Amino acid sequence: MAVKAVAKGVNMSPRKVGVVAALVRGRSVADALVILSHTPRRSALPVSKAIASAKANAENNHNYKGDTLQIVEISVTPGPRLKRFRPAAHGRALPFQRKTSHIRVVVEGEQREVRKPAATATKVAKTVKTEEAK
Repeated sequence: MAVKAVAKGVNMSPRKVGVVAALVRGRSVADALVILSHTPRRSALPVSKAIASAKANAENNHNYKGDTLQIVEISVTPGPRLKRFRPAAHGRALPFQRKTSHIRVVVEGEQREVRKPAATATKVAKTVKTEEAK
């Protein structure tokens, strides 16, 4: 089962974020985080945060081993645009749009084996008393 994380409304153009996402597509999570920490682009930070969030979701919520995680899918889609105006010559105002992005990361890996909880002292004491009574 794949585990995902989504970063919505990132205040960067999807085209610029997509360039950084292409650097780490298909790599292991550990390699991707190292690559992004050395990438000199502003969009490397939100991409690395989304990957770190997917890793944390996999380890804590879905019982995956952290060192076996691979990036199965990473996609950047456009988010809502903020319409603004910029002053221009002769007292005019020219429109422009502030673009936002949604970053979706899907990771998959090897799951940890599920261990049965050890018998507590009260359960052991109750079973010993019932056996002595027989």
